[in-house]
Amino acid sequence: MNWFVIFAGVFSAFTVIGHFTMGNKMYLQPMLAAEFDPVPKKVMLSVFHYVSVFLILATLALLAVGFGYLADPSSLLVRFIALNYAFFAVWQIAIAATSGIEKGVFKLFQWVFFVIIAVLAWLGA
Repeated sequence: MNWFVIFAGVFSAFTVIGHFTMGNKMYLQPMLAAEFDPVPKKVMLSVFHYVSVFLILATLALLAVGFGYLADPSSLLVRFIALNYAFFAVWQIAIAATSGIEKGVFKLFQWVFFVIIAVLAWLGA
């Protein structure tokens, strides 16, 4: 068992839950209810679910590696997932910092989970 990767998987699972609950309520539904062209709406709906698929698969992979169900070359897989989350965090922070939203880095807070997952996964890889 790899505790770093297990904890990365647990935080990733919390991220999945947040994505489907808070993300759906606070971001997806208001965006779908907004008045603008239906094509970008459907693209954004697709993007939401592309992220959903990644979050679910990453969580399952991290937990499988953490509990020892996937052997070598699992460290490459874990590093790949860690780098994805690290770049998600960097991108989120950059967008938040340049958004013009007051306290944007705190209001666009997803990066915190991304950093935790990335660091734990990298340490466990």
